[in-house]
Amino acid sequence: MNATETHTAFVKQTAAMLGFEFCGIAKAQFLDQDAQRLETWLSKGMHGNMHYMQNHFDLRVDPTKLVPGARSVITLLLNYFPETIQDKDAPKIAKYAYGNDYHEVIREKLNHFFFLLKEKIGGIQGRGFVDSAPVLERSWAQKAGMGWIGKNGNLINKQQGSYFFIASLIVDVELTYDDGYAKDYCGSCTRCIDSCPTEAILPDKVVDGSKCISYFTIELKEALLPEGMKGKFDDWLFGCDTCQDVCPWNRFSQPTQEAKFKANPEILHFSPDDWEELTEESFKIIFRHSPIKRTKFNGIKRNLQFIRQINV
Repeated sequence: MNATETHTAFVKQTAAMLGFEFCGIAKAQFLDQDAQRLETWLSKGMHGNMHYMQNHFDLRVDPTKLVPGARSVITLLLNYFPETIQDKDAPKIAKYAYGNDYHEVIREKLNHFFFLLKEKIGGIQGRGFVDSAPVLERSWAQKAGMGWIGKNGNLINKQQGSYFFIASLIVDVELTYDDGYAKDYCGSCTRCIDSCPTEAILPDKVVDGSKCISYFTIELKEALLPEGMKGKFDDWLFGCDTCQDVCPWNRFSQPTQEAKFKANPEILHFSPDDWEELTEESFKIIFRHSPIKRTKFNGIKRNLQFIRQINV
């Protein structure tokens, strides 16, 4: 094998060793079509109050502005599908938040990954990203043939569905690139569109982020949630999985092997009253490693009041 093939094989082996289920590699280049779609989405205000989505537009669509001299984008998928789900009748938590904060878990893996790459290759430059920088991860995953973008906006993998975190490593080393776009297998199915409680999923694979339950329960920081959304949250307290839960491709989902994503017992078994009686001190202890801490104690209480006033 030549150097490019050797380095590529090492990347794939390292990804598997670190527990990533899938690894794909695409050539680092300007994402012209994605730039147009993102610009249109932003111009229609579908990002709501997520003003950070408007920032660093040029960085989002051009990896060479994030890593000078970038030649390859390595995309990694890490499964988070839980072995067990919450008790019935409890306020619902998105499955990605059952265990430890994925930012911390994956960042540690990416740092180790890059360390091993530098040991193997030498003078390599690059950066790792996990949902905390202006990178269009789903676009890069699609370019590397790891799946297709579903009507719900999620990356769907034919083998295991869509319950994955997506991480990226952008490096200035040429690698062997995976075949391009995977076939779209959504077909005429509209289950995600039909099931969305707030009608946030629009035709043509457009999701109005400003109407998504995840936006309201996590991103929106106002003290009160919009009156017009009363009765539409379907008991979702933090995030929403409805569009993934109804997707036929997720019948192939397998429980995660990542120990740090093992479900927090309180999340699985908290009753409505347990959530109601939760104190700020207990919240900080129980959810200190959880993504739920992102919405903060007051945010959880706001969300709980909003969904409970409908159900009581």
